[in-house]
Amino acid sequence: MCDMEGNHLTAAAIIGQDGNVWAQSTNFPQFKPEEITGIMRDFEEPGTLAPTGLYIGGTKYMVIQGEPGAVIRGKKGPGGVTIKKTNQALIIGVYDEPMTAGQCNMVVERLGDYLVDQGL
Repeated sequence: MCDMEGNHLTAAAIIGQDGNVWAQSTNFPQFKPEEITGIMRDFEEPGTLAPTGLYIGGTKYMVIQGEPGAVIRGKKGPGGVTIKKTNQALIIGVYDEPMTAGQCNMVVERLGDYLVDQGL
């Protein structure tokens, strides 16, 4: 899943903004609809997830700096998550060591930019 200098994402998914799964890795955590709703709310009103945390499949991530309205980043121990919003979908990449946050950001955001360029 997205080789970056020999490291790979732990799990990844492309989820429609309506919560329907477009594609996902076999080990992507089973997320709850309210988690996607919370993510979408934070894209519309940046900062809403920071007090409560970002949840993916019941796992809580501390929200760290992102790009308001475009990218949400979360951290949990040595790993984390990057979420890129496109016109119609959310690209979600979950990583753990030895992959770094920067490598995960690059993979997820490049794919997101590509989908935006394709009108998706």
